[in-house]
Order: sequence, then structure tokens, then C-alpha cells
Amino acid sequence: MRNHRVGADAAGVGDVVEVAPAAQEGERVIPHSGPLSKKSGAQKTTRFAESAPPPPKSSTSSHSVIQNASSLVKRVPQELRRLATINHRPAARPLFDRSKSAAAHALKGFKFIGCTDDAGDGWPAVEARFNEHAKNGLLPRSEFGQCIGMNEVEFAGELFDALARRCNISGDSISLEELREFWDKISDTSFDGRLQTFFDMVDKNSDGRITEEEITEIIKLSASANKLSKIKEQAEEYARLIMEELDPSKLGFIELYDLEELLLPDHSQSVRIGTTTNLSQTLSQTTAEPNPLRRWYRRAQYFLEDNWRRVWVLLLWLAACAALFTWKFLQYRRRYVFEVMGYCVCVAKGGAETLKFNMALILLPICRNTITWLRSRSAVARFVPFDDNLNFHMVIAAGIAVGAGLHVISHLTCDFPRLLHASDAEYAPLAQYFGTPRPDNYWWFVKGTEGWTGIVMVVLMAVAFTLATPWFRRGTLRLPEPLKRLTGFKAFWYSHHLFVVVYALLIVHGQFLYLTTEWYKKSTWMYLAVPMVLYACERLTRALRSRVRRVEILKVAMYPGNVLSLHFSKPQGFRCKSGQYIFVNCATVSPFQWRPFSITSAPQDNYVSVHIRTSRSGWTGKLKNAFSKAMKGKSEFDRAEYDSVGATIPSFPEVLIDGPYGAPSQDYQQYDVVLLVGLGIGATPMISIIKDIVNNMKKLDGDLESGAGGADTSVSPPFRTQRAYFYWMTREQGSFDWFRGIMDEVAEKDEKGVIELHNHCTSVYEKGDARSALITMIQSLNQAKGGVDVVSGTRVRTHFGRPNWNNVYNRIAGNHRGQRVGVFYCGRPNLTKELHDLAQELSRTTSTKFDFHKENF
Repeated sequence: MRNHRVGADAAGVGDVVEVAPAAQEGERVIPHSGPLSKKSGAQKTTRFAESAPPPPKSSTSSHSVIQNASSLVKRVPQELRRLATINHRPAARPLFDRSKSAAAHALKGFKFIGCTDDAGDGWPAVEARFNEHAKNGLLPRSEFGQCIGMNEVEFAGELFDALARRCNISGDSISLEELREFWDKISDTSFDGRLQTFFDMVDKNSDGRITEEEITEIIKLSASANKLSKIKEQAEEYARLIMEELDPSKLGFIELYDLEELLLPDHSQSVRIGTTTNLSQTLSQTTAEPNPLRRWYRRAQYFLEDNWRRVWVLLLWLAACAALFTWKFLQYRRRYVFEVMGYCVCVAKGGAETLKFNMALILLPICRNTITWLRSRSAVARFVPFDDNLNFHMVIAAGIAVGAGLHVISHLTCDFPRLLHASDAEYAPLAQYFGTPRPDNYWWFVKGTEGWTGIVMVVLMAVAFTLATPWFRRGTLRLPEPLKRLTGFKAFWYSHHLFVVVYALLIVHGQFLYLTTEWYKKSTWMYLAVPMVLYACERLTRALRSRVRRVEILKVAMYPGNVLSLHFSKPQGFRCKSGQYIFVNCATVSPFQWRPFSITSAPQDNYVSVHIRTSRSGWTGKLKNAFSKAMKGKSEFDRAEYDSVGATIPSFPEVLIDGPYGAPSQDYQQYDVVLLVGLGIGATPMISIIKDIVNNMKKLDGDLESGAGGADTSVSPPFRTQRAYFYWMTREQGSFDWFRGIMDEVAEKDEKGVIELHNHCTSVYEKGDARSALITMIQSLNQAKGGVDVVSGTRVRTHFGRPNWNNVYNRIAGNHRGQRVGVFYCGRPNLTKELHDLAQELSRTTSTKFDFHKENF
């Protein structure tokens, strides 16, 4: 049976009293929490009355007097401690001015329901969920979080208990009216009200004071809600840190105004917030063009400005395909076969001509050594979009599908049936091509060399095209268990290598044409000769280079988040640029598969390193298992340490590397200012870049000090990049271990502040959310005390939630007016559109120009 609300009408509720009259009637008064400030006229301390068993009745009044006296004696130490508290506290604590921007920001930010929660449209949505989850008109405590839209069950339970104590409710279920009262306090826009509720959550015994044990418990709860396992493990240590800061007199507790002082942000942060807002308002904005023609013209102008290199390449390709199709179409339009087969044969032959052209062209975008060499030629790279080589490869594949479709469909559904139904007189001129006696059934065409080679090619290309689609290649398509082998990179890799069979069949097919007998008119081999030889040389170069330039394993580390770090010895003659990538092969896992990974070491380092995000199965998972087995369960190996003590080097699996190969990020040196964005493991090329920037800045400083600042500029171009903004977003706290050493190194060596580092842990609720309030406190205190961030474990402060990209772009545009900023992104495609659109918008509405680049593999 549910308990009822108690003590609501008890005497002394809301007043500070020494002995409550209700105590003589079987109730004991428990103080709730301290005042919000020491200011006169501030909100008074609220007290709750809890039910207690009535004292046994005495036959004499003397027994009652003795009990009261005993109670007063027991309260003496408590009152003495309270007086000592008053004496030890500062006599005049400065009051918080809520009119200032810092307090105003806290008033708006501190909340219990964030934008990531399913809070719906406010109370109507909560009421609807109450009706859904309530049992007999009462909502259980276990359903409270789901009802208010809070995903963390434990945190919601503690919030329920705090609100129940504050509203004088006992029991583990509430009615709709009581839920509305809870909701009003949760959604209260007053900072004081929200702070009081948060204090109540920590102050579980409602004595108006928070002890170290209570802080430890709420830290563990907050860490669990934000998926911060390391902070949860060190909760006691961080609780002591808070007590040292807020309880310098060693009283063993803190009060509400101590918590308030720590929650309010400092004034320096408020200045930054105000600066961003004013900057956003001062940036020029485009006005809507009322004239639709001018509006269309402006859009077309912007599109061409952003994509002129892609446009001219695509137009040239389309023009070549159209010219070849038209040429072959008109050629067969003038031949006798047109009289029998009609326009079908013209379409079939026109499609075949574009098919031969595209089958030759599709090999060029994947000749990676050639493209890497061409990228270094700035004159060519200025006009050809090498960043889009894989995209162009896929566009050509679509052209192949169209050409094959026109050719096959026209032949099978039109040409062959019309030939079978032609009269003997109509067939006679075509007998030199199809022989005598004439074909008498459809099977004659299919079983011939021309027929079966064409059909097999179409089937193999269909398989390769299908398994190369994002749904299959990335394994996002849900298929029955027997068909799961068709998804993932492995299926894509092997199916794509069916091209060897396809090209062999294409050459054979091109030599057995129905309507062509002269060898010089059989042009298939002419189209394919040069691209196939070039591609064969590419593959031969890769095979020889990887085996001649063998590498040793210098260091192995296994990090949280299933990341394997490998450091290789740098092969002789290996020269790379930051942002490039290499291919890695491990015969123990698969002798044929080569996987691309971004280089995380800088060009100046004497080693080559990669960081590999591993899966539970597949190639990367097997690679991790192979190294884990060799290391016998250890998480780290360093060859230098083993050599120094003469220890036996583990027997690692042989690893081959091939590269480096060009990537969009390598062009960062073309910009004075760069914005580097990495999502999860996508930070790998950006790490190499920021290391390279620091090394180049140190080199420039050394040249200036030695007086060699202008020497030998003909050998290597001068280093242009003067400012870098790096944003790294990850969901897991352990991910920051991947590059902890590099982050600390950059923070230490970057004396001029060239690189601005921003780490974002997206699993943590944004700053101002009650669920991350204590995490924010710990972060500020620990950073001020030791200079180390509690989330990342580095000297770089971690931000909570995702960046506001609009503010990021606006701030960079305001800081670098009239300059060109290179934006480089590596990560999942869900962020690509937002970053690209903002780059285009700010390029048009400000004097700063943003060039967006995205990594492709």
C-alpha cells in the first residue's frame, strides 16, 4: 500500500526552529538544505517532516522532562559544530551578481533535461507517457526516467528521490498531480530552483550539508550516466579534490553556496561567449533575391565557383561518350544491317563503343602511384580534382552499366529476334557474318563465343557493382546469416578482383564480333592496351616495393576502443607527406588483402605509424588477435626497451607496407589557415598534420635564429600554414588514449599557440546539464591544480557534446578576414554535408573563403 504525503501541514514547516512542536506528537523534523545565499531576505531553509513511531506513553510527566533534557544534551555537540562552522567560514562571502553574463549563462544552461533526451513537447508529452506507464493511476519510480524523457535510469531514480524528499512524499510511486509538481521543478527556469534540486540529490540525508561520501556516490552516478568509466574508478580521489577546494577548514562538509560558487562559470568564459555572439551578429548576410532569374543565376554562379574543376572533367567525359556513341550510331545507320535490325543495332553498337572507352578509362583513377605523382605537380593539380578520383571511378562505373545495358538489351530483345524473323532475301547479305545455314533459334546466339562471353561478363560486373555499394561494402545491410558473407570489405575486395576475368573475356568478346571481320576494326584491344599496361605496372610496382623495402615492428600498443597502433621502421627512400596513407598486408591474416590506413607519424619522424580500428571479426580483428597472441596478453611492446635489457623479441607476424599514396589532407600546406576535423578514428591523418605543423614551426624558428631563414627555398617550398584549428570528436573516453602522448607533445612544443586543440567527448552531456555538472567541477579543479584534463588525461581540455559548427566557422571567419581557409574532414559521411554546406555559405556571406576537402578510401 502506497504511503501518503506527510507533514505538509505540520507546524514550523519552512521556519528555522530549534525544537519543533511536532516532535512531541510523534514526528521528527529533518532540515532539507541550506539557504541559497547569506543575503537577508533570501529563500528560507525548507524542512521536511518524516513519520516516526510515537514514543511510549509515560504515567508521569517527569519521564517526559528527562527525555526532552536528554534530547537537548544530544543536540549540544551538533550546535557547537554549527557555531564552529560559522566561526570558520569567511565573515563576508562575496555575493553572486546574476545580472552578469557568467551567471546569466548558468541560469540558462543548468538543466536536468537536455536536447538529447526524449523530452518531447514538454508537459503534454510527459502526461501522455504517464498514462502509458502508470499502474492504477500511480507511476512507479522505475518508470520515472522514461516518463520524463531521461535515458539514465539510475540518475532518474536519484532525481525522483530528491524531489520526493523536497515535496514531502514517501513511497516509490507518484500520482499525476505529484508528477506535475516534479515536472515544474525539473523544468524550472530559475537557476536557484535547479541548483536546489541538484543539491537535494547529493544531500541524501537532508541535513543541509554534503559530505565526501555523498559526493563520491553522486560522482559515480554522473560518471555512469556519461559513460566515463575512468572517472568512476577514481571517484573517491575526485571527491577529495572537491572537498579540498570547498572545505579548506576541514569541517567535513560543504553547503549550498559552496556548490553555487563552483557551478557558476568564470568571467573569462562569459567574455568568450559574448564575443562569439557579437561576432555572429556582425558577419554580413546575404539578402533573399526576389527575382527568380537572378536567384537562379546566383546559385549557378556559386555552384560553378565551388565545382568548376569537377564540371569541366565531367563535361569532357560526357562529350567523349556522346561523340563515340554518335559516331558508331551513324556508322551503322548507313550500313545494310540497319535495314534488317533497324535502330536497335545502332543503339547496341553505340553503347558498345562507350563501353569499351569506359572500361579503359575506369582503370586510370585507381592507378594510385600515378595519381600521387601527378598530385605533386601543382600545375596539373590546379585543374584536375584528384581528390575525387574514387568518385570519378564510380561515375565511370555507372557509365559502364549504361553502355552494357544498351548493348545487351538491344541485342537480346531486338536485334536477334528481328534477324530470326527476317526473310531469306533480307538475310542473304548478312550470311557472311552469321553463316549458312542461317540461325534457326535464339539459343544459337547465346551458345556462341560472342554470346556466352558477354553474358558471363554482365553477371560478373553485376556482382562486383552490387557488392561495391555502400550498403554491402560497409556491412550496414541486414541479411540472413548465410548471406552475411556477402557484406563487408572482404567481399568487396575479392569481388572487385573479378575484373581480371572480365577484362580477359572482354578481349575475347571483342575478337568475335558478328558484323566486323577486319582486324583493324576490332578496336577493343586498342582501347584497353595502354590503361591495362599502366595498371599492370602499378600492381607490379606495389608487389616489388613492398617486398624489397621490408619493415620491422618497432612498437605495438593496444588501446581502449579496439584500436591497434603499429610503429614500423622507416624503409630506405620512404618519403611521405602528412595526410597520406599506406596499404598494409599481413600474410598471417590474408596473403592477398591490402588495407589502407592513414599515416599518423610526421614526415620528420624516423618511423612510420598507423592506428587501426579493429572489429570483432574480419581482417582487422584477426590482425589484432595475431599481435595479441604474439605479445602473450600484454598491451604494449617497445623494441627499444626490449633491446636495452636484452629481452627476447616476440615473434610477430610479418607485415608488409606499400605507399605512401596521395590523399586530400596532404594539400593542407597550400593554406595559411586550416580547420582539421576528425570523427573517431578519422583523427589519424589530422594527428600527422598537427605534428608536422609543430615540427615545421620549430624548424622555421631555428632557421631564423641561425640566420638561415631565406636559404635553399628552391629545394622545398616555404611552409605557409600559420594557424590550425583541430576538432576531434569521439564517444568513448578511452579513445583519448590513442593520441595522448601526441596531444601532450603538441601542447608542450606549440609555444606560440599556432594550433588550437579541441577534444569533444560526445557521450558526455553538454556543459550545464545536471548529469555532467559534477564532471565539469572535477574537470575545472583538476585542470587548475595539475594541468591535466580528467576526461582525456591530456593537457588539452575536453569539451562535452558536439561542437556548434556554425559558431566554429563564424569565429574562424572573424579571426581570418580576407583569407582562404582549408577545411579537412575525415570520418563518417553523416557530418560531411553540414561541414560542406557551412563552408559554402560562409564563403559567400563573409570575406573568408573556405575550401572543403574530405578523405576517401
